[in-house]
Amino acid sequence: MDEYVKEALDIVKAQAGVRNMTEDEITSMVQSVADRLRGVESHVEGEQEQAQQKPAVDPKKAIREKSVICLECGKSFKILSKRHLATHGLTPQQYKEKWGFKKNQSLVAKSLSRQRRKKMQEIQLWKKRKTAQE
Repeated sequence: MDEYVKEALDIVKAQAGVRNMTEDEITSMVQSVADRLRGVESHVEGEQEQAQQKPAVDPKKAIREKSVICLECGKSFKILSKRHLATHGLTPQQYKEKWGFKKNQSLVAKSLSRQRRKKMQEIQLWKKRKTAQE
């Protein structure tokens, strides 16, 4: 007799002590509880396997000059978007936490990040906003 059935018997025995149950109710309840206990353990094991997932590449090398590698699936992108991360059931914050990135780390290729920074310095939007407010 496996451990799930023993645990289920203890649970059903306690239930039968509180109210009258027929023999059919007891056997079906033992089967049902044992199946649910098995399901709970397999669900917990699945979460542990998912937590021990290996990254597609080393997280320190995922953000490259011309691309960003998704550590979940190994695909290469210029920007690791919310939409893509959602296909893995993650938000950008969860992704960063899971793979050890800093909270303020952008998930963008280094060259694209530099281009954006340069463009923002050229247009100096913050100065235009100050003059518009005055």
